[in-house]
Amino acid sequence: MSRLFRDVDGGPLCPDGSVVCIGAFDGLHLGHRALVRRAVARARALGVAAVALSFEPLPREYFAGEAPPPRLGLPRARYEALRELGVDGVGLLRFDAKLSAMSAEAFIEAVLVRRLHAREVWVGPEFRFGHRRAGDLALLRAEGERHGFTAHEIEPVALEGERVSSTRIRKALAEGDFALAARLLGKPYTVSGRVVRGRQLGRTLGYPTANLRFGDKVPALRGIYATWVHGVGDAPWPAVSSFGTRPTVGGIEPLLEAHLFDFDGDLYGRRIEVEFVARLRDEEKFPDLPTLVAQMDRDAAQARGMLIPEQEPAHPRAGFPRRAAS
Repeated sequence: MSRLFRDVDGGPLCPDGSVVCIGAFDGLHLGHRALVRRAVARARALGVAAVALSFEPLPREYFAGEAPPPRLGLPRARYEALRELGVDGVGLLRFDAKLSAMSAEAFIEAVLVRRLHAREVWVGPEFRFGHRRAGDLALLRAEGERHGFTAHEIEPVALEGERVSSTRIRKALAEGDFALAARLLGKPYTVSGRVVRGRQLGRTLGYPTANLRFGDKVPALRGIYATWVHGVGDAPWPAVSSFGTRPTVGGIEPLLEAHLFDFDGDLYGRRIEVEFVARLRDEEKFPDLPTLVAQMDRDAAQARGMLIPEQEPAHPRAGFPRRAAS
């Protein structure tokens, strides 16, 4: 089957059958991973394709309108993480007016039966789907008897006495508890993307940055952070990063700007991954650029001290690159 599909309508993608797991998969936390791994294991046992089925935008974003909830990750990162878990195909179905109005029964017939020839369907606890969230596990099982598939629910995954959820991860990130977020995710929290050209203001201020866009999504973080950047060398690279709209210079779009310490190179167009280690402070609007730069100096010194405490330059910008993105 094709590795990625977006449409409800179309011809069969899994003529020999499939095992399907359905979820939001935002952040792909421990609960999501348990669901996907169960589906992959069952698919291997049956000798059919494993398919992870989700939506883009996520339904809660679509219905939130002008005030969407924060996202843990972008669509490409979700797709790549699902593929790494062993699924053969990923469906990021376009969630629009047509799909939101589709009944649960029609969704089952169009996607699970016609497109995927599902033999088993796996969902998480309290799963709901279809118009007005009318579909649930009981409906899946009843429709499965008609169409020839079985439906199953995995047990909730708990950590430290509480259920693992994207909501809990967003709360941990907002509070700067990256250790808890990493335990819930099963790995450190990261944001990945391709480095884009910015206004190059950071270069003029002595802080060139590698910039990642977050598109039209609302990030789960905003502020200044000590970070590791993956994808620029053989080992993670220490950096100080800003995630926000840059109010001092009139920014609007959320942008992740990573300043890599002592880095000399051109990162434009390269895919990198920024790992968040510690929150330094909130994003602020400063009265002028000199005040901003003075604070950036303090931020850089603090991040450098956290990440490479044995290296303490006389000035936080000592050794900064002659050629770096933005």
